[in-house]
Amino acid sequence: MESIVFWGFNLDAWITIATVLTMFTVLLLTKLRADLVFLGAISILFVTGVLNAKEAFSGFSSTSVVIIGVLFVVVAGLTHTGVLQWIVKHLLGQPDTYSKAIIRLMLPVAALSSFLSNTTVVALFVGIVKMWAKKLDVSPSKLLIPLSYASGMGGVCTLIGTPPNLIISGLYADKTGQAMNVLATTIPGVFCLFIGMLSIIAMRKLLPDRKAPESAFESTSDYTVELLVPSDNPYIGQTVAEAGLKDVRGGSLIEIIHFDEMVLPALPEEPILGGDRLIYSGQIDEILDLKETHGLVSADHHVFTMNEIDRDRQLRTAYVTFGSSLINKAIGHSTFEKDNNMTLVAVARRGKRIEESPREVILQAGDTLLFECPPRINILTDHLSSQLHFFDSAQIPNIGKKTFISATIMIAMVVLSALNVIPLLQCAFLAAMAMLLFKCCNVDQAMKAINWEILMVFAGSVVLGVAIQKTGIAERLAFGILDVCGTNPIIVMTAICLVGTFITEFISNTAAGAMFFPIMYQAAEKLGYEPYPFLIALMVSVSSSFATPIGSPTHMLVYGPGGYRFGDFMRIGLLMNFIILAANILIVNLIYPLTPLH
Repeated sequence: MESIVFWGFNLDAWITIATVLTMFTVLLLTKLRADLVFLGAISILFVTGVLNAKEAFSGFSSTSVVIIGVLFVVVAGLTHTGVLQWIVKHLLGQPDTYSKAIIRLMLPVAALSSFLSNTTVVALFVGIVKMWAKKLDVSPSKLLIPLSYASGMGGVCTLIGTPPNLIISGLYADKTGQAMNVLATTIPGVFCLFIGMLSIIAMRKLLPDRKAPESAFESTSDYTVELLVPSDNPYIGQTVAEAGLKDVRGGSLIEIIHFDEMVLPALPEEPILGGDRLIYSGQIDEILDLKETHGLVSADHHVFTMNEIDRDRQLRTAYVTFGSSLINKAIGHSTFEKDNNMTLVAVARRGKRIEESPREVILQAGDTLLFECPPRINILTDHLSSQLHFFDSAQIPNIGKKTFISATIMIAMVVLSALNVIPLLQCAFLAAMAMLLFKCCNVDQAMKAINWEILMVFAGSVVLGVAIQKTGIAERLAFGILDVCGTNPIIVMTAICLVGTFITEFISNTAAGAMFFPIMYQAAEKLGYEPYPFLIALMVSVSSSFATPIGSPTHMLVYGPGGYRFGDFMRIGLLMNFIILAANILIVNLIYPLTPLH
């Protein structure tokens, strides 16, 4: 079977190509979880015999994947002791110009992202930046894209800052037996960050000026109406469901107030009493028709305000995440509210409230939703967090002695690894153990912090890289690039980095790093040069996704809060892709001159 060759590739190679292309197509066009897609790809490569058992499961024992998993525990310790919050509080300040605001924002975000999960850092900053923007009288949309960009560029500055760096450096160590220094990408990363900040300041007119999505929900009286049940109403004694007063045209009943003080959820079995106040949300004009159809009257006092509403319920604002199963559906056509003990009050899109019954609105990614829900609702559950991102979901811990301890542990981990005193893997394990030993986080918090879906994607990415290299695809592609670009190493490096930059706009940067590692490595060897500088350039490239909101999880985090449209990222992002690519190639060749293989 393997002797069959078509267009230079054997059967195993064609199976691998078909698997990779199918996987990317599924990731782009469906809402399937990325870890399941990668697991499916590994299964196909194993079942068809392209990879043996050891190769198919090599990703799960990869040093870089293990390091990523352990670092989740370290980050949990930093988060739960308030290190991130302390840094945020003391670094943003009150700049008097937009240029200074960009610098004050991007530098600390990039610094934190050099050692911590980009997603964690951006999730922490989103709410703070929105409040900061209001204080500076600047649209949040002018600051949230730079926030996301800074996290990506900052992550490149160390090997532990972003998963592709760990994957590529781990594969390099496996190939050569030589480990990269944890600060190998620091100078190229910092240079690209500096160029990126200057570019954003220079191109700030390309950043959209969008109205904050939740600004559509500033007055509760705009989306709620209160109606009174008169003492002679014919529906008295019936339940809410029997009277047809629960889900009505234009909205829904969210609260019942008995005797002007007893606030109850609007359950279908709740009886209607004379003097009850019924609080509805939705399209007020249509709801007021109940005065004619059900004999209700306008309440003389509108008690449904932020301060007067029952303390056991509260209003929370969230936006619909990319990949959410709520997209293209109406809340009223599902059991979402019942399952999560929440009631949808209003929907806004791009900063403007949609003037129709909120439960009938067909939702889109980025829509802002206003919910009435219990204050202690667990908004961080896997199910709910995959559907919605709440603006106020960040937990603010107390700053104290453990804050200093966890910060010291992180600094010690980085310094010992950077000076090659202890290998990074051992450093990460020691740091994680120290976080637990000094109770910076408990075991439950540490386990919940480990993102198994991300680890599955990382492991799958390593396996794909093995398949691409084993079947000769990498070598053939390397030869193909050499045929097109000639033998000039700078041109070859630029060509591969350019393709890598645009591929990572649509797929995981970890997957892009694993896929392009063997191609870049083979190309460098065919040219007769040490692959090290080529791989440093590749690390920067596969983390430089600026042009689409799906290019990075951090872009998705700011998409809803910023009130952005899909094309907003492309306006400034395409230029940023080329600018950072040029800066990357320039600085890498200055810092790491190309050296011939011996």
